[in-house]
Amino acid sequence: MSILREQWKQRLTFQFVICGGIGILLAWSITKSQFNLKALLSAGPRFLEFFSRLTNPSWSVSELIIHSMVETLLIAFAGTFFAVVLSLPLGFLAASNITPKWVYYPVKLFLGFLRSIPLIVVAIIFVIAVGLGPFPGVLAVAFHSIGMLGKFYAEEFETANRGIINAVQGTGATWPQTIRFGLFSQCIPQVISFTLYRFEMNFRDATVLGLVGAGGIGYYIQLYVRSFQYDKVAVLLLVIIAVVTLIDLLTFWIRKRIV
Repeated sequence: MSILREQWKQRLTFQFVICGGIGILLAWSITKSQFNLKALLSAGPRFLEFFSRLTNPSWSVSELIIHSMVETLLIAFAGTFFAVVLSLPLGFLAASNITPKWVYYPVKLFLGFLRSIPLIVVAIIFVIAVGLGPFPGVLAVAFHSIGMLGKFYAEEFETANRGIINAVQGTGATWPQTIRFGLFSQCIPQVISFTLYRFEMNFRDATVLGLVGAGGIGYYIQLYVRSFQYDKVAVLLLVIIAVVTLIDLLTFWIRKRIV
């Protein structure tokens, strides 16, 4: 009983320290971010004024918006595809239960480096390198997705049931066959789920890449906002909301049938 009581005290102390640390960090964050509830509440009329300008959408730009929306979808799809092609081998190399430490550790660091660069910065770099248009958008989406998908894939490979892998290996299967039928067969549903989730994120990201000249509907958002054409901005927002909702429903339907 004394041992259990001591363990309980240690656990309680640890939880107290963690909660206290989070509380201090939260207070510090609120202070440093200059959070001002009074200023937020007083901004209510300005919010209402802005949104009131969006209540009369102009559908005269429908054809242009459909074209730019299709371009945005293609940027997200192509970027996600190239990211998956590169992320799968990188995720495999980053899995600590498959590769030795001298392999997976540098790969994990490399994936972390890719994730650390903001998407908008990546997009600006590619715009400078290859010019304006959707192509730098595809490159930016792919580059930024590799770090996250590689991490997801590696963590999924690391959680694979070792017993199943050993059982497949015990049948006399070769190493590639063991990986294919013992590892990937366990992980494919979650790999597809992660990929679909990333595609949703990439579409949302692609909608703002046009702000830096990387193609898509974001270009027209900043164009119409700068020229105070809020009736056209309203149409853009409605189309984005509709497409995001449809993508969410579609990916949810697909995930339910594979996971």
